[in-house]
Amino acid sequence: MANKARILLLYTGGTIGMTKDYSTGALKPFNFNDLLQNIPELNILENEIDTLSFEHPIDSSDMNPEEWKKIATIIYESYEAYDGFVILHGSDTMSYTASAISFMFENLNKPVIFTGSQLPIGDLRTDAKENLITSIQIAGLQKNGCPVVTEVGLYFEYKLYRANRTTKINAEHFQAFASLNYPPLAESGVHLSVNSKTLWKQSRKQALKLHVNFNTDVLVLKMFPGITKDMVNHIFSYPNLKGVVLETYGSGNAPTQPWFLDLLEEKINNGLKIVNVTQCAGGSVAMGNYETSVAMKKIGVVSGKDITTEAAIAKLMYLLDKNLTHKVFKTIYETSLRGEMS
Repeated sequence: MANKARILLLYTGGTIGMTKDYSTGALKPFNFNDLLQNIPELNILENEIDTLSFEHPIDSSDMNPEEWKKIATIIYESYEAYDGFVILHGSDTMSYTASAISFMFENLNKPVIFTGSQLPIGDLRTDAKENLITSIQIAGLQKNGCPVVTEVGLYFEYKLYRANRTTKINAEHFQAFASLNYPPLAESGVHLSVNSKTLWKQSRKQALKLHVNFNTDVLVLKMFPGITKDMVNHIFSYPNLKGVVLETYGSGNAPTQPWFLDLLEEKINNGLKIVNVTQCAGGSVAMGNYETSVAMKKIGVVSGKDITTEAAIAKLMYLLDKNLTHKVFKTIYETSLRGEMS
């Protein structure tokens, strides 16, 4: 009989970790030490499950790079002791955190699966149990003694996605997440079907590296009809600003007025890193396809290609800490590091 996979389940906070007190109707934190008692289905899985919870679980709206560092450090320090990791997280910022964790780990060779739920684990109609059970099952998948998934994934409502390709698209439906520019890594139905062609392949010879320092002097600027010179100038005048994710129209288009392009060029020449991503839910930036983006390409705006805004921010924070020259930064940013862009 094959050895059981050892899984570490980490609860950071969020809806999935709540249960209902039926005498009062109030929600209260779930005791993860009693996990197997409350979800007996987990006993059927051929895995050894250890649980760990943040001392003070947080709402995902309060998630930040310091908390990312805490999650990554727990995984790193437990890495040799476990075959896979399941991170329970609030859904609102799950794509941001999971994207960040993907950049924090270089040469990851084990699954780190993020999941959560739209309803608490103690609710009668909860989606928490299926999300949790299947996430643990995926984290324990092995072939020839090696993990099947060797990347950071996000599992929700019957689909496993590459985490840094996801966006939360719905606040009310169980199918809360989508990956519009990359197919699912696995789908759960009668059978758990893994799409091996979509999995991220790592070199197993490289040692795991942890990067925990992120530069948070960044902002997201969304283009809209009517945006003015004074608005943009004011936003860009923040003294410590190091990077901007520019959410443009369509395939990377933005205003062509001289004031806008001159301002971008001036800031780029002064060291500001500006990344162009599309504000469309799906599709890619293709700078140079239209006249409106030719000028941005010329002045050194970085193409985010088909990266999500969530992953774009995480990648920007990650690379800004490396103190790269503009040319090197542009080259590396426009290269897929963890499968985050095509």
